Amino acid sequence: MTEPSRTAVVSGAGSGLGRAIARALVDDGWSVALLGRTRAALEGTAAAGGTTLVLPTDVTDERQVDEAFAAVRDAWGRLDLLVNNAGTFGPSGEVDEIAVDDWRATVEVNLTGVFLCTRAAVRLMKAQDPPGGRIINNGSISAHVPRPGSVAYTATKHAVTGLTRAVALDGRAHGIAVGQVDIGNAATDMTAGIATGARQADGSVRPEATFDPAHVAATVVHIARLPLDVSVPFTTVLATGMPYLGRG
Repeated sequence: MTEPSRTAVVSGAGSGLGRAIARALVDDGWSVALLGRTRAALEGTAAAGGTTLVLPTDVTDERQVDEAFAAVRDAWGRLDLLVNNAGTFGPSGEVDEIAVDDWRATVEVNLTGVFLCTRAAVRLMKAQDPPGGRIINNGSISAHVPRPGSVAYTATKHAVTGLTRAVALDGRAHGIAVGQVDIGNAATDMTAGIATGARQADGSVRPEATFDPAHVAATVVHIARLPLDVSVPFTTVLATGMPYLGRG
């Protein structure tokens, strides 16, 4: 018997973890809608083959997000999985050094973007037949403990944890499973400086261990393949040598 098509949306799919996750899902047989700001980057992800939709989208823009999810509905008729991956490190500095505009820009991407995509996904998942689906949010080690000078990023990642919990609770009645993958030091362009030298809580700068983002992608695929009566509320994937447990 042919397995029915499974459909997914991945935000921030043009590079880094988003590209790795999207390609791993495609390799696992999923039809994947690629969301991100830059068409050329999304097309680079799609070039690996498989069934994809390239949907240039600013996740902070309500209209663009709703149009992207409508395109998924029109193309495939349903949505089985949303991976909220888009994010930014935001400004670096102590709280009194952060410009309000930079704070707000970080909140817009890391929190409002997750809210808008989640809202659009839940609307589809409630209305489709059969209803239900899964949402996986990209949290961070900073959803647990901060790095120095990361007030905006850390605050938004703590907020994503609250959003994950709230939507997981509300989603139960609709067959929607929600969880979060907290990732530490996956080796991407966004985290390239960490392997060279990262500021520590004692003020020193030291290189930290990193790991292949393919392992994050494999974790997401594993969770995505679970039946909807099984949830993984939170899981952490990190480089073994990173100073996570000793941070602070």
